[in-house]
Amino acid sequence: MRMYRNEVIMIKSMTGFGRGEYADENRKFIVEMKAVNHRYLDVGIKMPKKLNFFESAIRGLLKEYMERGKVDIFISYEDFTGDNFSIKYNASVAAQYLTYLKEMSEQFGLENDIRVSSLSRYPEVFTMEEQSIDEEALWAGLEKALRQACEQMVESRLKEGEHLKNDLCEKLQGMLSYVTFIESRSPQIVEEYRAKLETKLSELLADRQLDDSRVAAEVVLFADKICVDEETVRLRSHIKSTLDTLEAGGSVGRKLDFIAQEMNREANTILSKTNDLEISDMGINLKTDIEKVREQIQNIE
Repeated sequence: MRMYRNEVIMIKSMTGFGRGEYADENRKFIVEMKAVNHRYLDVGIKMPKKLNFFESAIRGLLKEYMERGKVDIFISYEDFTGDNFSIKYNASVAAQYLTYLKEMSEQFGLENDIRVSSLSRYPEVFTMEEQSIDEEALWAGLEKALRQACEQMVESRLKEGEHLKNDLCEKLQGMLSYVTFIESRSPQIVEEYRAKLETKLSELLADRQLDDSRVAAEVVLFADKICVDEETVRLRSHIKSTLDTLEAGGSVGRKLDFIAQEMNREANTILSKTNDLEISDMGINLKTDIEKVREQIQNIE
């Protein structure tokens, strides 16, 4: 893969467009390409039949610039030389026509009015033959147009990738604030449960003394049931890992997609454990942002 912008590795989107053109006194090439997201590198090429034998070379060149995405390439070609075809005179075919025409004249007593101009119109007397192609010269021009289009495509992908990175980082920072809220809210829920439990038991037992050890045991069971410490620690770690990966750059789309799946799993666990409305609301916000992040990650190479 080629490096760009002073060897700094950057995030690339999988969507982009590129156009390249090359022309000299003999020929002209125009290459246009567009790309969208895809799990692998899937290349479709539309070009004149004359250039079909370059298909493998085109695919190889494309791999220098990108690793993933569905890329459609459109190539047009004009030849200005005018000498790519030659006329061939088939003397043996003309001789056979003439022989049989004379035979017909004698057999049926008809006037033999054959002239050169009429004989030349018979099939296969004159044929058009395509001249051998200078493959090296043809590829030299096509390669220049291809590389120009590829470099433009990479630039557009880098620009889009930078926008994606900035938006993702903003969302990830927001997700960290949700995790911080859940971490700070969890101990409060336990204390609120203890207070409610003591109040309820006091009402039920009236003047009888509360068994503090029994209350403590119930609170411990409740705290263990709703505890999301492990989930928030892992979530915070996954978010930091995503931010670090975005900063590192390169072809990180698959890795980020896997991390996003793990974040989604932790958010689901938090929602299933909690019975607190505030944490539920924050968990839903967290899950919504994770889905948004994952959608955007799908477009990173």
